[in-house]
Amino acid sequence: MPKQKFPLADVYQLLGSGPTVLISTSLKGKYNVMPIAWTTPLDFKPPIIACCIGDHSYTFQIVKRTKEFVINIPTANLVKKVVGCGSVSGRKVDKFKKFKLTPEPASKIKAPLVKECYVNLECKVIDSSLINKYNLFIVKVVAAWMERGIKHPRTIHHITGKRFILGGREISA
Repeated sequence: MPKQKFPLADVYQLLGSGPTVLISTSLKGKYNVMPIAWTTPLDFKPPIIACCIGDHSYTFQIVKRTKEFVINIPTANLVKKVVGCGSVSGRKVDKFKKFKLTPEPASKIKAPLVKECYVNLECKVIDSSLINKYNLFIVKVVAAWMERGIKHPRTIHHITGKRFILGGREISA
């Protein structure tokens, strides 16, 4: 079958960079949580990650001010809550309450961990040079937590809208 042209505006759907995550923040004691789909590791030791956060969002404003957040990695059982968190603004709604998520204290930053997620990465912004041009925050992971009982986590990977694909099946070459 011959290949067909593909819309340039949809190329991002082909290059999923990792699981959809929940970014949790804190500003003046008020917690917020928002999903993002564009994160990518940049270095191993120390762990450095690039995160693209839409500049229209309340989360973007909080992270720009506080320079810290938690990357929480949910599994498939949380997909409806993830979509819900992306459909309302934390300026007006307490998303932890609305979507029945549990904030837990982090060890090195003020932003909370999301208890229901199997991984929590406490992060501090270390490079702000690409924020204004690309909405890209370069962060260092300062503490990491993982629920050990999950052998092959069924992570969710955003395609578009409310569509996701599942990760978690391990294959070998």
